Amino acid sequence: MPKLVFTKGPHAGQEVQLPETGSLTIGRRPECDLHIQDDMMSGKHARLEQVNDGWKIEDLDSSNGTFVNGEAVHTTLLHDNDVIVLGGDTEFTLHTNGADSAGRTPAPGLSGVESSEPRVSAPPRPPVAVPQASQQDLELVKRMRGLTDSIKKEVGKVIVGQLEMVDQILMSMIAGGHALLIGMPGMAKTLTVSTIAKVLDLDFKRIQFTPDLMPTDITGTEILETNRDTNEKEFRFIKGPLFCNLLLADEINRTPPKTQAALLEAMQEKCITTGNVTYTLDPPFFVLATQNPLEQEGTYPLPEAQQDRFMFNIWVDYPSAEEEEIIIGSTTVGKKIEPQKVLSKEQVLQLQDVVKKIPVSEHVIKYTIRLVRATRPADPEAPEIAREFVSTGAGPRAGQFLVLAAKARAVLEGRIHVSCNDIRAAAIPVLRHRVYTNFAADSEGLTAMDIVKKLVDTVAEPGEEAYSEEKKGKDKKIGKK
Repeated sequence: MPKLVFTKGPHAGQEVQLPETGSLTIGRRPECDLHIQDDMMSGKHARLEQVNDGWKIEDLDSSNGTFVNGEAVHTTLLHDNDVIVLGGDTEFTLHTNGADSAGRTPAPGLSGVESSEPRVSAPPRPPVAVPQASQQDLELVKRMRGLTDSIKKEVGKVIVGQLEMVDQILMSMIAGGHALLIGMPGMAKTLTVSTIAKVLDLDFKRIQFTPDLMPTDITGTEILETNRDTNEKEFRFIKGPLFCNLLLADEINRTPPKTQAALLEAMQEKCITTGNVTYTLDPPFFVLATQNPLEQEGTYPLPEAQQDRFMFNIWVDYPSAEEEEIIIGSTTVGKKIEPQKVLSKEQVLQLQDVVKKIPVSEHVIKYTIRLVRATRPADPEAPEIAREFVSTGAGPRAGQFLVLAAKARAVLEGRIHVSCNDIRAAAIPVLRHRVYTNFAADSEGLTAMDIVKKLVDTVAEPGEEAYSEEKKGKDKKIGKK
């Protein structure tokens, strides 16, 4: 009798006898025919179904994908000794020749299950057209786990701790976004950015924003000079510091709005216009802007619409006691350490391209929409905390950035699948500056980050019923986990 033999995951060493006919559903939900307690697995992850004299497996739009012999599949026929991986931690082998099962115990969840007719499911939604990744792209993703560790190691030669900040900066850069770095003075924000530029082999420039800084000071200006060949007067454009790969906009809130606008235009359009000529910025182009939360008098805070153009809002926190001891001991002896290059500029561009090619399951997109809509107090299905403490919620751009950040996180970890855990990991830096609290929250001492954390804990992943209801034009009400 055919059976599944688990080799990795929570049921390693166990086996399941397959019914003679019919199908069975595998997933994390208790109602599944084969209930597997794997946090990386979707509620209903895949379906095994007998066809003719064999078995096929179908991925049910899972968040982490279904892999057969190392290849991602949607629906495929299985053969004897095929290795199936679900969720990331669960691995089992199909045996169709009734091999000896001595030494193995039956897995829970299928004891007493009788054969049943194949289940009828609604036809899947047409997949979104996603550019196909090349073999070279896939090879780079496979190497990224090691390369990411090397990047952190090189940055760690100069920067002690701040691992979360480094992770988030890398995520925003690989996703092609920009980031705000907010923290107290002396938190190594500038040093971190310049070090990452060296490790990624990027042309780095720094602008110290001041109240008297003009737009042409950062974009460049035209000068009048004499052409040596024709002896005629002509204008020549002198490029400003915006023409680089990685720009550190230091204390962006200390310069007037017109200079901020010139920078934000370059961020959005990847070009600048002087007179009647438009100059394109060489890719990649990233802006990491810092803000000092102290001394707000005489500053020009970024308007909400301009903050929304930053993918991440990264909080740079104090180091721990042990880290601070290392910082003081290593920076007061005159020793200088130069980090080594890990990635080239071309590889950074390739990674940005790979991020766009990674498909995202419908389940993850639905969860992303749920999370973003939960921040809007006017939404009839918003949780109580949003209706009570939020004045303005996040817009659609937040959902776009959440998905891109989740893709970038997967690539940095050497994965080609995106899960809801990746969305949750990006929720705070993406939503922190897009959720605005009201007076009630201020009186309770609640910050936007507190509310986002609560929403991440409150908003549940959509169940199977959300898909059937949506086909009827209904939405599933946001519930609790």
